[in-house]
Amino acid sequence: MSRIYLVDDHAIVRDGLRVVLEAAGHEVVGEAAGPTPALADMARLTPEVALVDLHLGLRSGFELLAEMQHRQLPVRVVVLTMSIQPRHVAEALRLGAKGYLLKGSPSVELLAAIDAVAQDRRYLCPQASEFAAGVLTAGASASGADTLSPRERQILLMVARGASSSAIGEALHLSPKTVDTYRSRLMAKLGLSDIAALVRWAIREGLIDVDEP
Repeated sequence: MSRIYLVDDHAIVRDGLRVVLEAAGHEVVGEAAGPTPALADMARLTPEVALVDLHLGLRSGFELLAEMQHRQLPVRVVVLTMSIQPRHVAEALRLGAKGYLLKGSPSVELLAAIDAVAQDRRYLCPQASEFAAGVLTAGASASGADTLSPRERQILLMVARGASSSAIGEALHLSPKTVDTYRSRLMAKLGLSDIAALVRWAIREGLIDVDEP
């Protein structure tokens, strides 16, 4: 059985997952609604598997995945989300997720995903597996997103959501000047001239939703 950490911005979802997982013999070692407390907890609690939603209020599961990859946290991630957009699947896998599952999946599939990922095997729900390989080997690389480092991806997402350099620096323990350097570098890699273009790019790639606050 595995030690599991839950990251979802809805408490009722975390409560339901805890019931299912503990009934199956897993240990839920902690939970959080957003990336910042989740990172601190996972570094301290060392879970084997994390269940991570992609939409965490004003934050993003992609931010969390990027920071986990940057810190090289030895936690295997199963993305558990409502989104089946090809770009979301591809980005999650590029950022190190071992599994991808929809929230509408039955409990038996959730448990199968956790067992597979705990053994360092990939697990994709049927909807994701239909197109994941093609996206990863073809269309996903065409956008230039694959040239970005995990930290650049993380900062891109935060900038696209309207966070200032000061706010990003505070969240990531970087100086605003360092954030500005990252931002300039990632925009150059993507061939983007300003923040508006960056936001349009992030929406087009499916990394943020057009109706996000």
